Amino acid sequence: MTFKKYLPTLVCGFGAAVLSTVPGIKNFSCCLLVPGAAVFSILLDKKINRTNDKINIGKAIGFGFLTGFFATIFITTFEMLLTYVTKSNDFIQSIPQSEMVMRQWDLGSVVDDSLKLIKSVAKEIEKSGFSFIYLLMILSSNFIINSIFGMIGGALGMNLANRKAREENTDL
Repeated sequence: MTFKKYLPTLVCGFGAAVLSTVPGIKNFSCCLLVPGAAVFSILLDKKINRTNDKINIGKAIGFGFLTGFFATIFITTFEMLLTYVTKSNDFIQSIPQSEMVMRQWDLGSVVDDSLKLIKSVAKEIEKSGFSFIYLLMILSSNFIINSIFGMIGGALGMNLANRKAREENTDL
C-alpha cells in the first residue's frame, strides 16, 4: 500500500472538514459534504490514475470509509481548536434546551447524573477551552456518522464513475 493511493481520500476528507467549519453548512456535513467528498475522491482517483476501469464495490466502500475517517479527524481537530480559542461551542450553547428536553423525559436519577456530567464538561470548556470527555464524544460520534455516510457516498461515487466509464466506452 502506498500513500499516494489514498491521497484523494485525504484531500477530499480535508476539504469536507474545512467546509464543515462554516456556520450553516456545518449542519449538512454528515449527510451532504462527506458523501460528496467520497464521490469526489473516487472521481479524483480515476482522473489521477488515468484509468477507465470499472470500480468494484470494495474499493468504493473503502474510499468512502477513508474519506469519512479523514473528515472525522480534521473536523474534530478544527472543532477542538475553535473550542480552545473561543472557550465556547454549540454544545455549551445548547445545554439549556438539552436540560429542558431531558427533564421532560422524566427518567429520574439518570437525567440528574447526565446533566451533572454535561455541566462539568461545559465548565471544563469554559475554564480551559478543552474537555477530554467532549473530545471523546465528538470524535466517536463523528467517526460513526462520517464513516457510514462516507461509505454511502463511496457507493454512489462507484455508480457515477462506472456510468461515466460505460458512456466513454460506448462512444469509442
